[in-house]
Amino acid sequence: MKHVPELQDLVDDLPRFVSVLTAFAAKLQVTLEDFHADHISVRCHQNTTADRWRAGLAKWGSLLNETQINGRPICLFTLNEPLKVGPLQIDLVELPYPGEKRYPHEGWEHIEIVLPGVEEELYTRALALIADEALIMPGIKLKQSSPKGENERLPNPTLAITDGSVTIKFHPHSLREIVASEREQD
Repeated sequence: MKHVPELQDLVDDLPRFVSVLTAFAAKLQVTLEDFHADHISVRCHQNTTADRWRAGLAKWGSLLNETQINGRPICLFTLNEPLKVGPLQIDLVELPYPGEKRYPHEGWEHIEIVLPGVEEELYTRALALIADEALIMPGIKLKQSSPKGENERLPNPTLAITDGSVTIKFHPHSLREIVASEREQD
């Protein structure tokens, strides 16, 4: 990644992200190395930045999928070599184009962890992993959602937990499974 000029700002931002992610996981009492991070996601404010990152990610890997979610393109790139994010090795990057929401920082924004099992039980399984005292700390926010791509057939509810600077999300299915569900024939 460090040899791809279009991604230099992401290279420079990775140490900050790893620092806030590991501190946040410690605050939640979540041991990152106990999980497989399905993917890592970036956030940006302008389409020109998203286009530049897209060009760089295409050099560093290959486009797995592009779909419209909530009216904007979301691109998934499989990396030629995994990205080391603290104790995690992540080989999939999610690049959402900017939407209406503005994020406080452009760069790496969240990781997503798969908790296999029944979709309806995801929230209970995810919350059980987080220390009770962390859930009531000031500034900690939880958000439940069910984002859905145009042709998705596999429900993939999300529980996101954030402190405003970094987010950890939990899903019952990997993005590769979701992409495969989109490509299935009737």
